[in-house]
Amino acid sequence: MIIREMIEMFTQQVPGFINNMKIHYASKQYIALGKEAHKAKSSLQIVGMNDLEKEMKAFQLKTVEGTDIESYPKYIALFETQCLAAVAELKAELASM
Repeated sequence: MIIREMIEMFTQQVPGFINNMKIHYASKQYIALGKEAHKAKSSLQIVGMNDLEKEMKAFQLKTVEGTDIESYPKYIALFETQCLAAVAELKAELASM
């Protein structure tokens, strides 16, 4: 079932995205941070998290330009909070399928 596979893929990818974003930010690897945000965007599209996807696009552009660095933790926290909530919901949905 494709929907189940997409949900499972998303729930497996989220912890890696969060971890990588935090590592890249801590080590000031902002280009790599932007690339991670870019990778995360496609996963967000798949599960319909369009608002967060737009935030990640804005975040990615800031990392490419090297601007507004003090806002990066806010974007990472937003991604983490919303995705962990979505993962919990999706896992509950999977359990009921």
